[in-house]
Amino acid sequence: MKSHRATLDRELKKGSAELLVLSLLEGRPRHGYEISQMIELRSEGAVRFNVASFYPLLYRLEKRGWIVGRWVEKAGQRRRRYYRLTAQGKQTLKEQQSTWLQFVAAMQRITGLRHA
Repeated sequence: MKSHRATLDRELKKGSAELLVLSLLEGRPRHGYEISQMIELRSEGAVRFNVASFYPLLYRLEKRGWIVGRWVEKAGQRRRRYYRLTAQGKQTLKEQQSTWLQFVAAMQRITGLRHA
C-alpha cells in the first residue's frame, strides 16, 4: 500500500514537471538525460524522474509544440536527442511561471510559511 507521502510527492512532481523541463530549456538546448540530471542536482535529490515517466513527458511536450527535438551525433558518443523551446513553449513557460508564483504566494498566505 502506498503511503500518503508517496502519493503527494507523485502528484506534486506531476504538476510541476512541465515547468521544470521548460525552465531548463530556456537557456539552451539540452538532451533528456542532462535535463533529468539537472532536475535531480538542483533539487538536491528531492525531485527525481525515472526513465519510464521522463521520456514520455518529453514526447508529450514535443507533441504539444512546446519543444522540438533533433538527433545529434558526436564522435565517440552515442547519438542524443537535443530539445529546445519553441516560441509557443516560451509563451507557455511564462504562463506557467506566473501561475506557479501565484500558487506559491497563496500557499504562503494560507500557511504562514516562508522560505528561510
